[in-house]
Amino acid sequence: MVHTFAKRLLLAAALTLLVACNDTTTRPQIDIEGKTMGTFYSVKISGEIEQNKQQLQQEIDALLEQANDDISTYRPNSVLSRFNQTHSSEPQPIPRGMADIILMAQRIGRDTHGAMDITVGPLVNLWGFGPDKRVVKAPQQPQIDAAKRNTGLQHLKLLSDNRGEWLQKDLPQMYVDLSTLGEGYGVDQLVRLMARKGITNYLVSVGGAVSSRGVNGQGKPWRVAIQKPTDRENAVQAMVDLQGYSISTSGSYRNYFEQDGQRYSHVIDPATGRPINHRLVSATVIAPTALEADGWDTGLMVLGTEKALKLAEEQGLAVYLISKTDDGFSAVMTPQFKAFLVQ
Repeated sequence: MVHTFAKRLLLAAALTLLVACNDTTTRPQIDIEGKTMGTFYSVKISGEIEQNKQQLQQEIDALLEQANDDISTYRPNSVLSRFNQTHSSEPQPIPRGMADIILMAQRIGRDTHGAMDITVGPLVNLWGFGPDKRVVKAPQQPQIDAAKRNTGLQHLKLLSDNRGEWLQKDLPQMYVDLSTLGEGYGVDQLVRLMARKGITNYLVSVGGAVSSRGVNGQGKPWRVAIQKPTDRENAVQAMVDLQGYSISTSGSYRNYFEQDGQRYSHVIDPATGRPINHRLVSATVIAPTALEADGWDTGLMVLGTEKALKLAEEQGLAVYLISKTDDGFSAVMTPQFKAFLVQ
């Protein structure tokens, strides 16, 4: 799986925001940027708003800080870190937003037959892609087997009663990692903030997750460019008009380490406990919410091109896949994705 807030900073450029089409603006546009979850966030609003920019940024920062306090594995006192630190099998109280992430992760985990698994934290840490120090060499099979024994979505239960939501594990050493959905969750939080303030023309992003509504400062639809899987940040592969939907991209081509001439990606396959070794290098998903898109792109990335495309077609998902070939790269998409494509 694709993991950790800090490491996904390297995927932030996977989606390039195309805002201005020319130098002449027809309406005011506010740009707010900052750091969160080990990556960057951006909020672009066109048209007049009642609140001043500084006050709005303070609210945005506070909102994203709360998300970090809930689900960051890099903060030892976050709700999720405290859950991971306890070896108790008793249900632990969690905030509603975190419960929403868990519920989405469980659903996509089932639909991807375990390819999207938020319990692979022990494997992520073992390979050096978690909050712990990066390893300098690949772990041995006995280490991988030992870490795998502490994983599995079936060992994690989400409970709800009239008092709130609760999370329970039956493996004492289980380590839940929600980094794969953190950016999408952050975007959805920003979308809700826009709605509460009556803002109807915006584009918001956290790392590789983006959502938009309405038009930009030129009165034109916001467009998002999918980057080619290269180190050049402005190499555009395709462009989409989100039409009020959300988009998220997962990739394997930037965050990795090499040993003895072999590249080890940060995308961990829960089935093998090892980094993926297939040719799919980028998976982009458009969905009604950024959380859903962020979860699906991870699972599809693990599956590889053929299995990912087959599942996307069965589920009716809007998906764009880029694979490495002997001659460069090739792309394939579902009909649902094509409907968002800017020709």
